[in-house]
This record gives sequence, structure tokens and C-alpha cells, in this order.
Amino acid sequence: MAGSLADKINKLRKERKAVILAHNYQRPEVQDIADYVGDSLGLSIQAAKTKADVIVFCGVHFMAETAAIISPNKKVFMPDPNAGCPMAEMIDVPRLLNLKAGYPKAKVVCYVNSSAEIKAESDICCTSANAVKIVQSIKDADEIIFVPDKYLGSYVASKVKDKKVILWQGFCPTHANILPEHILAAKKLHPQAKVIVHPECRPETIALADAALSTEGMLKFARETGAKEIIVGTETGMIYRLQKENPGKSFYPVFDRAICPNMKLTTLEKILWSLEDLKTEVKVPKEIADRARSAIEKMLAVGRQD
Repeated sequence: MAGSLADKINKLRKERKAVILAHNYQRPEVQDIADYVGDSLGLSIQAAKTKADVIVFCGVHFMAETAAIISPNKKVFMPDPNAGCPMAEMIDVPRLLNLKAGYPKAKVVCYVNSSAEIKAESDICCTSANAVKIVQSIKDADEIIFVPDKYLGSYVASKVKDKKVILWQGFCPTHANILPEHILAAKKLHPQAKVIVHPECRPETIALADAALSTEGMLKFARETGAKEIIVGTETGMIYRLQKENPGKSFYPVFDRAICPNMKLTTLEKILWSLEDLKTEVKVPKEIADRARSAIEKMLAVGRQD
């Protein structure tokens, strides 16, 4: 079945001049059919670079929105438009505006895991990979409102001592469910293994890890480390790509129930249907997209300063 599905997808991909992008947390068969696999921002940058007319984004809603914002002249489709992000839904514009009113001199740093509307109300975006660097780059404010992830925000605050970081109380349920006892149990089973976790995890979980890394950071760590065994504290879909790219090493999930149900909504059937019907387009109103794009471009400009 999967073989014939893949053939149909590949045929339609050519006919539609489409590119398929898949997040690192997607199902293995979805990662395998994709033209590019990566983190949310990396995939959006690929979307901007591609000459394809159609982008099929296998991820969650804020990711497809970001791709649509960066690539306003391309059509972006989600195989399942119901694939949302609980953390992104933990904040809305009225409550953010209320918080901004309480800290009129603060700059708003917005994690890319947020809606276009929240990005539009922010001064600059960040990713889990560059959050510390982005906050450090802000020279004209001593107060930073960090939204929506309190755990990534607290990780940033622990690294940037010269600024007051005001945290929104949002979080990723999948990463918040990875507890210190899960790491201790995994280390007991694999005493020689290095431990890497995502900075969306709780501070007490991060404290037990050898490194807190974005998904792309995890891939780099896995390539470069001399360790043959690695315990991985993030959504379990990451294990597939880590193992595929590092066949001589062993990877173990810290917690085998660290699964994002929204990420798993995408299937090969839905990819095929989205290419057939072209009905699940993600659109962002121009006024919001323009303001959100400004926050994203400011982040990218910080990266280009290296």
C-alpha cells in the first residue's frame, strides 16, 4: 500500500510542481517521502528558496503559517489542517497586549512556535536554537517579554543574566511530560550513554542532561560526539532521523510516550489528498503577514551577523 501511495504522491508532486517538507517529529514514512526534513524554521527557509509552485508542509499549523509568511507568492498546503500546537494556543493577542501594557519598555521575543497574530505583535522571533543569541542581541531594552514557552524562556533567562525576562506561562505538553525520573531510569538502563534534551523541557529535566539542544542541534551533536549511545529527550519522531543519519550509534528515547499527537496526524494518504484536492491551503492576511514577517526577518538578520 505504502509503495503505491508513494508512487501516486511522486507522480502528483511532479505534475503540481510541488515540494514536500516534513518536520523532524513526523512519522518515518512521511519523513521518507519528503524533499526536505528539518526543524520548523529551517523548513520555512527551504520553502522560501524552492522554485516549486506548491509547498506541502507536514507539520503543525504555526509552521505552515511561517512558510506562508516567508513565501507570500507560493501556495502552502497542510495535509491535515487540524494539526495544531497546544503551546501556540496558550496565548492570544488580547492577553499579550495586556502584558505589554504592564511593561511598556520591554521588547517582546516570540518563539516561532506561535501563531502569525502573535508574531505580528512581537519585536523579534527566535527558535530554540538561537533564543539565547536573540535575547543577547537586544541592546535597547533591559526587560524582555518572552512568549509563549515558559521553559524555553527560563532556559534563556539562566544564560542571559543582564536582562529581566518576563515569562508567559505556556509550555509544550509533550516536553513537559519528560520528567527527571525518566532520565534517571534511562541512565540506569544505559549508563554509558550521553543525554540530550530539548530546551522546551522542564529546568529540573535539563539539569540532568549533558546538553539542551534544538532538534538540529541534536543532529549535530550526534554526528560529532564520540559516544556510541545517546539518550534523547524530545518527541520520539526524532529518533528515526537520528538513527538513519548515524547508523553506527544507538539512540534511546528518554520517555517512549513523548509523542505529539498533532505531529502524528499527517499520513501518506493525507499528503496524497492534499496534492489531489489543493483545498487545505494556509493563508495569512497580508496586514498580519507583513508585521509577522518583520519579526522573522529581524531574527534572520541576527543570524547573518555571524
